[in-house]
Amino acid sequence: MRVAVVTEPYKVKIEEMEKPVIGPEDVLIRVMSAGICGSDLHLFKGTHAFRNPPAVLGHEVAGEVVETGSNVTRFRVGDRVTVEPQLGCGQCEFCAAGLVNLCTGKVVPGTPKWCGTFAEYFAAREEITYKLAEGVSYELGTLAEPLAVAVHAIRRLDLSEKNSIAILGSGTIGLLCLVVSKQYGFKQAICTDTAPYNLEMAIRLGADLAINPLKEDVVKAVRKFTGSRGVDAAVIAAGAPTIIDQASAMTRRRGEIVLVAMITEKVPVYSYSLVFNEQRLSGAMTYQSRDFEEAVRLINDGLDLCDLVTHRLPMEETQRGLEMLDRKTENVVKIIVHP
Repeated sequence: MRVAVVTEPYKVKIEEMEKPVIGPEDVLIRVMSAGICGSDLHLFKGTHAFRNPPAVLGHEVAGEVVETGSNVTRFRVGDRVTVEPQLGCGQCEFCAAGLVNLCTGKVVPGTPKWCGTFAEYFAAREEITYKLAEGVSYELGTLAEPLAVAVHAIRRLDLSEKNSIAILGSGTIGLLCLVVSKQYGFKQAICTDTAPYNLEMAIRLGADLAINPLKEDVVKAVRKFTGSRGVDAAVIAAGAPTIIDQASAMTRRRGEIVLVAMITEKVPVYSYSLVFNEQRLSGAMTYQSRDFEEAVRLINDGLDLCDLVTHRLPMEETQRGLEMLDRKTENVVKIIVHP
């Protein structure tokens, strides 16, 4: 089968690899669509925390079941599915608590133990495979994975008041956090981004205010919009050097801040603001299985995310897609690759 491999930083090659051989608990999926994620960009640039070249790209996927293991009971050949791309050890305290996202022994695609999804075929355990409803496109099914990230981030907030939320960074994850925040009862949402197209997309998806931090003082604008009180919650979905301080400055006293962006460089933090205002700063690492299940439910129930897909490419153009996402040479949110 053909696969898209990052062979060295900034270099993608289409190579041949043996088709996966499945075990008794597995399903084999013909990949119909796979999404380019920010973490794929990190792999492409050689900055990912644990995925290193050479590695097959991708972990967002949807496709058709073409083979089932002998012990598989929930799926048949022809089923349309997506996959939660993480498999815990099943023995640690985090797996026991349903926190597979924190399992230090978990296996994910694009590593030596599990091929990535930029491939013609992808193998997955039955327990982490989910059916797509009739009428749900493969592209929408692929978005279940980033949607689960957003579900987990919003669920990390523990607030009695949901008057307002600020989402700093309106890329794919930020925009999905906007969508999920509306699903979970936030009355008003403010989005920021330096790309005008992303701000337009935020308004289209329900943001009440969209701010470009290169043109406007974001904190002042948010404080003015909220009557100087500040937002109840802020989600950090971008990696600007002062973004944590910015989030704290626009959040009300006893408000909450969730950090979902994978910022791999050290950033300065004015901790006094967090202490003085008794704000809570939390991290959100991928998702729990219950979050992925919720994301699939939202999509199967008709949540329309089609506007987020701005580009569709054959696998041979994977490098172009990554370069486009890196350099922002076009108006881009989510790029879908079709093997």
